[in-house]
Amino acid sequence: MSNYVAQEALVGEPEVLEDVASSPAWLRLKAAATALQALQVKNGSVPEATAHTDAAAHVATITAAVDELAPRFPHDAAYLTALTADFSRWAADGFGEPDFYDSLMAFQPQRHRSDGIRHLVVFPMYTQNGSTNRLVEAVLIEVIWPEFIDELEKEYTNGLFVPIRFLDFTPGYDTNSAVLFPETVAMREIPTFTWGAIFADREAARFRRVVHAAAEITRLDLPADAAALLDDQHLTEETFVMWDLIHDRTHMRGDLPFDPFMIKQRMPFFLYSLEELRCDLTAFRESVTIERDEAASPEARRHAKLVQYAVIFDRIFRFAISGSRVRNYDGLGGQLLFAWMHQHHVLHWTDTALTFDWDAVPEVVVALGAQIDELYWASIDRPKKAHWLAAYEMIAKTLTPNPASTWARGLPLEVLAGAPKGYTDLVLDDEFPLSMFFEALDKKMKAVIESTAGLTGRD
Repeated sequence: MSNYVAQEALVGEPEVLEDVASSPAWLRLKAAATALQALQVKNGSVPEATAHTDAAAHVATITAAVDELAPRFPHDAAYLTALTADFSRWAADGFGEPDFYDSLMAFQPQRHRSDGIRHLVVFPMYTQNGSTNRLVEAVLIEVIWPEFIDELEKEYTNGLFVPIRFLDFTPGYDTNSAVLFPETVAMREIPTFTWGAIFADREAARFRRVVHAAAEITRLDLPADAAALLDDQHLTEETFVMWDLIHDRTHMRGDLPFDPFMIKQRMPFFLYSLEELRCDLTAFRESVTIERDEAASPEARRHAKLVQYAVIFDRIFRFAISGSRVRNYDGLGGQLLFAWMHQHHVLHWTDTALTFDWDAVPEVVVALGAQIDELYWASIDRPKKAHWLAAYEMIAKTLTPNPASTWARGLPLEVLAGAPKGYTDLVLDDEFPLSMFFEALDKKMKAVIESTAGLTGRD
């Protein structure tokens, strides 16, 4: 039996995965890609002619390593062949702005969603929440696809969704980036994208570290099944896969008054907040339904309960205080969920301890999602600017706006009658500042949240 066949027979076993990540070919590829990054500029090109000899040497190392590693990834044969061709053409053409359209079109990981299958991914690309520079990045990944997800996907169909975990990566992913999206790749034209990958291991690891610290700081007595998430990386990864499966598909479903991704649209950042929160609360609502469905599998029902904890705790403990206060739409969504639960008396901050009325939580959280859904439904019949005003009014009923907010006082008539740009220009960077609770929590949690950059399930 060849070495490759023996490894394929054990796909997903930790010792096999370590073998790939520690192989000489991968280490050479990783080192060459990292060295090449130092020669590239923001758009991915290597403009200095004096650097072309070194760049060519790095590309030669990368392509040779890809060829050596290719037998380990027979499902990606077409992609890896196209990849070396794209690298060779880029070098031959003088290292201008890279175009890896051909290899990107050949990479189709959504066709191989089986638990433990691996991919070698190399592209000039930016990394969301990491770097905006389109540098050559390389990442070894493994698909997470438990059996109960395979069953759920028949009901919650999402053919583009690829949940993954890290095996190793170049510096662009030693950041907060937890997604691998095709639109980040340098290419000559924008195709119809057929997949999107999310690092469930990074999401799970960050969740476990942050929630553990936040529970101690707030003296929150976690339910036993919620506490289990903090003790079990594998369980938390599977929980995030279920959450992300439903969240991701929701962007294109529902009564949508606009392109839910808001691509190439300039809108007030709080609309992004509502869209991301809508998708999370849809995952929450569907998880409540699955948990209560006696016909669902035990694993699906168990994970459905855990998804509910994950949505709440990740939103209020991590999202709300992660990142800057400059148009932080995920942060705003976390603040909104916390305040909504508090004002509906299922979340309590009393005697410097946080408590929940867990039996009443599901209906209250589902009600917030229903309010956003109602906003969307009504806004199909509204002009865009009127939808913006209605969305702001809805949020401001729960969250207190910045005292300096022009939106809160009322936009001037000349702005109301003018172009949408006038509306967005008057949205403050921190339109809904942190509450006193979150200001205090932020100070205590800042070091913990900063420590999650680059975190993986192996850390």
